[in-house]
Amino acid sequence: MFAAAPRLVLAASRPKLASVLAASALVPLVLALCGGAASAQARVEVALAPGVQPAHAGGRVLVVFAPVASREPRRLVGDTGLDAAPLFGVDAPDWTKGALATIDADSASFPLASFARLPQGEYRVQAFLRSNPDLMVLDAPGNLQSVSRVVRFDPARQEALRLELAEPVGVEDLPADTSAVRFVKLRSEHLSRFHGREMHVRAAVLLPKGHADEPRRRYPVMVEIGGYGQRCRSLARQYAEGSRALREWNADDMPRFLLVMLDGAGPLGDPYQVDSDNHGPWGTALVEELLPHIERVHRAMPDGAARFTTGHSTGGWVSLALQVHHPDVFNGCWSFAPDGVDFRHFQLLDVYKDENAYVNRAGFERPSMRTIDGDTAFTVRHECQLENTLGLGDSWTRSGGQWGAWNATYGARGADGLPVALWDPKSGAIDDAARGAWKRHDLRLRLQEGWKELGPRLAGKIHVYVGDSDNYFLDNAVARLKEFLDRADPAFGGEIRFGWREGHGYHPLSLREVLQAAEARFKARR
Repeated sequence: MFAAAPRLVLAASRPKLASVLAASALVPLVLALCGGAASAQARVEVALAPGVQPAHAGGRVLVVFAPVASREPRRLVGDTGLDAAPLFGVDAPDWTKGALATIDADSASFPLASFARLPQGEYRVQAFLRSNPDLMVLDAPGNLQSVSRVVRFDPARQEALRLELAEPVGVEDLPADTSAVRFVKLRSEHLSRFHGREMHVRAAVLLPKGHADEPRRRYPVMVEIGGYGQRCRSLARQYAEGSRALREWNADDMPRFLLVMLDGAGPLGDPYQVDSDNHGPWGTALVEELLPHIERVHRAMPDGAARFTTGHSTGGWVSLALQVHHPDVFNGCWSFAPDGVDFRHFQLLDVYKDENAYVNRAGFERPSMRTIDGDTAFTVRHECQLENTLGLGDSWTRSGGQWGAWNATYGARGADGLPVALWDPKSGAIDDAARGAWKRHDLRLRLQEGWKELGPRLAGKIHVYVGDSDNYFLDNAVARLKEFLDRADPAFGGEIRFGWREGHGYHPLSLREVLQAAEARFKARR
């Protein structure tokens, strides 16, 4: 859990740069991006298989054209790059009327400019329906998929390619408990009231050595948050029986803590575990419902001196935000490569002043990811094209992806109950009226404006680590945070450290070292 966690759009990390199509297929795809028209008559029709009905109304139908050798094409969704498997999306029709979902030249597409640009050739094709309203992930219970099959695609054909949604993608989202890991799925009164339906919070609890042998002993808690969208079920895989991680966890010199991993899935993507206008009161649910439950059931200490947070990337931001928003609930955070902590440097975007998200002030495309040597890997426009394809209404704001989840977390909720877009999905033009809502989640701003009251309560609690060549430009915001904290009065008493020529995977402390530092703070407060 403390290894590098690059962010993915629909999984536990952000999109990879690795090629997903064979080299022989790359050239026609790049040509299709730049020109070379295919017939606009070609189309894919997606229907429900006989006797199949979705568990939920609405949703998004997605079709992916993958290399023939791919085992399951939908697993490629989330990859970026000009060589990513072509993906197409359209809102689900009213299935009760026997309608079809049609993918054609008017459908949202990635990375191609249009379905009409899809080159002739052999592909393994799969359609799937993402419709679970509570968990915007591909393998959520209730989602459907077609059987993947190899097709010879001819853009000049008049006959539609027909796919049928016949198979459920996922069942219950939490696995069975193991000897070391217990899973929690708890109904949240706060979230249920906000969303108007039954909502749950999920978490995994890694038990310390000797937990079963000392039934009266209580333990301090380290709350961990993974990379973007990381599911808490991954804890059982990491700490499986016989694994090196479990042996290290049970070593004699490992501090005895409960490790609680929060779940990174919600109705609009990763909920970021704070109270927000669109995701709802996730922070309140954590503090008032989930943690008290873990105290009752798994014998966590009900004491702010014994609670800590840590995380990487998304988890880096969340761990710091939880400490800032709840200064007395937690006794320290260890934040690694956190998402933007100062919205003047939201990656390379100044939320308060820039006029366009996709184009910078000099008129060039704004990078979203760079290599360690500074070369552009992909741009914000490119990444949001993927999210526009994934998102309901062809909008990144409802994609379940990284930018969409940020917008849902930090932005306002519209009169229609949907997140207000900070920028136009196609042009990237920023809505000046939408900027103000973001301020309350600007952690540097919150600290600076409230330091007189917050400073004494946060003394020694903030520890932030980031590479000075972070692949997502996250070091800029941390530098601005450091500028304030270094001159803050009273002194913040924590640590902000930059790794020389380190990228997004910079993680200079082991789990043991983090827990040892937390244990020292806990003992000092007893």
